[in-house]
Amino acid sequence: MKKKGECRVRVIYADTDAMGVVYHANYLKWFEVGRVELLREMGIVYAELEASGYSLPVTELGCEYLYPARYDDILVIETEIADVGRASVRFDYVIYDGVKERILTEGFTVHPFMNVKGKIVRVPKHIADKINGE
Repeated sequence: MKKKGECRVRVIYADTDAMGVVYHANYLKWFEVGRVELLREMGIVYAELEASGYSLPVTELGCEYLYPARYDDILVIETEIADVGRASVRFDYVIYDGVKERILTEGFTVHPFMNVKGKIVRVPKHIADKINGE
């Protein structure tokens, strides 16, 4: 099963600061776009995950900014499932310019599986099976 995916976004004016450079927090938003799209490609729709009583809060993240993105740029978001633990999943991200010549940002997020009571639980079997391609 696919554990790596790619999607594209265009930088809109609202994503930039007064200098026309993408505001740093927007990269975290694009990490989420990449993560949700990768899960969807794997047959894991986040809305359905929540409806079944689970959520994936962010408990850890890292981000290294290498080059700026600017208004109207096309960005390529590459997302990979780097690790699946007993109760969590780690995603790694690389955001490139539109032709993948330059890495603009690299980062990661860690997400435990949480039930509706707010308790961290094991990765649900049906989700683990999809991640593992079963």
